[in-house]
Amino acid sequence: MKALVAQALTGTSGLAYVDVDGPVAGDAVIIDVGAAGVCFPDLLLLRGEYQLRLEPPFTPGMEVAGTVRSAPEGSGFTPGQRVSAFSMIGGYAEQVAAVPANVIPTADGLDDAEAASLLGNYYTMQFALARRGGLQPGETVLVLGSAGGIGTASIQLAKAMGARVIALVHRPDAQEFVTGLGADAVLPLTDGWRQAVMDATGGQGVDLIVDPIGGEAFDDAIRVLAPEGRLLVIGFAGGGIPTVKVNRLLLRNVSVVGVGWGEFVRRHPETQAQVGAELNKLVAAGLRPPAPVRFPLSDGAAALDALASGKVRGKLVLEPG
Repeated sequence: MKALVAQALTGTSGLAYVDVDGPVAGDAVIIDVGAAGVCFPDLLLLRGEYQLRLEPPFTPGMEVAGTVRSAPEGSGFTPGQRVSAFSMIGGYAEQVAAVPANVIPTADGLDDAEAASLLGNYYTMQFALARRGGLQPGETVLVLGSAGGIGTASIQLAKAMGARVIALVHRPDAQEFVTGLGADAVLPLTDGWRQAVMDATGGQGVDLIVDPIGGEAFDDAIRVLAPEGRLLVIGFAGGGIPTVKVNRLLLRNVSVVGVGWGEFVRRHPETQAQVGAELNKLVAAGLRPPAPVRFPLSDGAAALDALASGKVRGKLVLEPG
């Protein structure tokens, strides 16, 4: 089969589209990949900068959707069934092996690219908003980095949960895209954005902040939290890992909450099916991710370069064949 293999930890320049052996079934579900999701941790893996360091050669790709080729007895899956899965590695290929606990039936009405789009970002944000953030209907959510994959999922899921959403955009050309996701207000992430958020909330501040950026925006984000507000730490796409003076949390009765979906599901694998069922209910009620940005698997290096340069709106997927 064909796969996109990292042959050196030199970023996308180390990738090669080559023939490799197919996966061995054993106790795994073998999936014919229809679409593989591309995410920021994939870039970090290729640079040797991720918390999990893999030595080349390896095939990246943590999120896949497709059709079951074979499944072990008692797994609950059957050949021909449409599924999506978290594979950790190996997804940038025509076939992948996945642990049965990491496989989820694909909801009706979604193609493989759409199903893959719901995996990392939407699972993370369903867990983040509902469980870690305790989001309630009527609360106000501020989303930083709103045009990316995490931002897209945050806006759609928060709206589905009955929240009011304020989205910050770094690039003016992203404003129309973000507005189309259902955000109630879209503001530029420029000097003065903190006052703009306070003005948009009548001086009250926001109840919940989604921060996948970190860096310089973090301190101002703390300042726009309403009393008993929560800031969800999702990641550090801005490059800097911020620190917080905890007296600010005490004096203002606010919280900074870590969101580590991958680590949580590693310790509690049953949570994956639970979150998947919650998302499938939202899909049945009409939730759809924005149209995925599709690249052929053979052009995966260019796709990852587009992601790194900030040119992708929503979710990027690779399609074999």
